[in-house]
Amino acid sequence: MIRTIIAVILFFAYLLFLAPLLLWTRYLDRKGRIADRDRIVTREVGKWARFVVKLAGGTVDVRGEEHIPEDTPVVFIGNHQSYFDIPILLGFVEKRKAFISKIEILAVPGLAGWMKLMQCTFLDRKDMRQSVRAMQEAVETVKAGYPLVIFPEGTRSRGKPVAEFKAGSFKLALKAGVPIIPFTMDGSWRLFEEKGKIQNSHIRLTIHPPIPTADLSREEAAALPAKVRDVVISAMNS
Repeated sequence: MIRTIIAVILFFAYLLFLAPLLLWTRYLDRKGRIADRDRIVTREVGKWARFVVKLAGGTVDVRGEEHIPEDTPVVFIGNHQSYFDIPILLGFVEKRKAFISKIEILAVPGLAGWMKLMQCTFLDRKDMRQSVRAMQEAVETVKAGYPLVIFPEGTRSRGKPVAEFKAGSFKLALKAGVPIIPFTMDGSWRLFEEKGKIQNSHIRLTIHPPIPTADLSREEAAALPAKVRDVVISAMNS
């Protein structure tokens, strides 16, 4: 437990250390220097994410990163085992990315500021109108070249079998007409969720080939959640 407390303290200490750079990056954003903003955000968020994972004792093996297209907007969709899934994706997959997040995260000092600059989308699940507007903004975000990550299980599996993928989670990719990049997260739950405290774990992150979403028939679109889930499960414990 002492290790977990120290890890939490260092987590927020790192964010505090980044505070001056966050202010500078916000200035770049206001001035419309988007390329400079994105370069700093991608670099610093990646460094922070790798620090967090290594602090927890995680080692990461990434497979299939060559499947990610360089200049094509995409949506990443995969299983969700742990709180550490997001840092793992941010720190160990080179393509820049943002997330669909609960609006409550905006209350976390420092972290919320970086997430806004990453172009994350914040959903208020208690406000349907806000959620609809936010998802439309997310479509435009993806089209503008900022890949978004979605966890269609809706919650962390914590080492249990991969749950059903909710169909609503696929509307973003379908509306944007961009490919889905399925990914499989295997082993991240042992970092914290297994015992409720920080412990070492080896994580295997598998990136699968893109699945097109443009011009799908109604039947093909309806079958998409099960199809992507099958791909994700195929790399579990194999």
